[in-house]
Amino acid sequence: MAKCVVWDLDETLWRGTLSEGDDVVVEPRIVDVVKTLDERGILQSIASKNNHDDAMRKLEELGIAEYFLHPQINWNSKSSSISELQERLNIGLDTLIFIDDQEFERDEVVFVHPDVETVDAADRFGLTALPRLSPAHVTEDARCRRLMYQEAERRDRSESEFKGPHDEFLRSLDMVLTVSRAGDDDLMRLEELTHRTSQLNSTGIHYPYEELEKLLDDPFHDLWVCELTDRYGSYGKIGMALVEKSGDQWTIALLLMSCRTVSKGVGTVLLQFLIQRAAAHGARLLARFRRTDRNRQMLLTYQLANFHVVSRDGADHLFENDLTVVRDYPGHVKVNVDA
Repeated sequence: MAKCVVWDLDETLWRGTLSEGDDVVVEPRIVDVVKTLDERGILQSIASKNNHDDAMRKLEELGIAEYFLHPQINWNSKSSSISELQERLNIGLDTLIFIDDQEFERDEVVFVHPDVETVDAADRFGLTALPRLSPAHVTEDARCRRLMYQEAERRDRSESEFKGPHDEFLRSLDMVLTVSRAGDDDLMRLEELTHRTSQLNSTGIHYPYEELEKLLDDPFHDLWVCELTDRYGSYGKIGMALVEKSGDQWTIALLLMSCRTVSKGVGTVLLQFLIQRAAAHGARLLARFRRTDRNRQMLLTYQLANFHVVSRDGADHLFENDLTVVRDYPGHVKVNVDA
């Protein structure tokens, strides 16, 4: 699935060329496309060669500025704008779709970023029919995704203005992470997480809704979900864990956390919860890990949490934690457990 559509402005999002003094117009059908993508949880931004202030003023006048995250409106190459967006949104280049009316601009982006899909602006009205932009399910987290990113922008601004150590800023956020057993109403979001999360993902395996539904009622599996909130709002359901249980042997079959948690220092809390729970129950704790081209960070997370290799078969690893080191949760986040 694609995660973000990046729009050009002139003769793409709107008709006309702003810098040439045209009275640019956004067709109602395009507004419908923008709103539909937003409702599906598809992020949107802009890569346009224009005067920034003039273009933003026009977007505000048209009433659609709020739909675009980190708009890149400048005279730089479109590929450099794409690079900046990818870094700010912290998503893979292969999850971006760039739409522009100029073949040269599309080719320039693909030359620098071959993983980025490009779309001719002539096909812009059909964006909502593209399979990569048509999720099977739309979760509540998806509907709020843009708002969550905008809340993150406010957090980042507060952090840049904060005078003091980073850990003091984290404590000022009043973060609360709630770990609970997954319920029926979590399954669509969990399916979405297995598809969307790649960096902090222990196996990269996608779990369809029907399989998760079966695991939910299986006495030999625990399915956990966690949600993060702070004084700015909710990050939504940002993590999950699937644990296989065979007697006193527990195996973490899947562990994942949204990459948005990394800078907030809570990326390891769900794993710490599983370690604490296994130790409290006297269980042997194993974990499966499958190396992908993106999840080196999860490998480091396991290693730093005192997991050691038991066996290895190509990209597949089996780890074990001897539970001799059971750490407390970080002091800047309150952890609630609803078991």
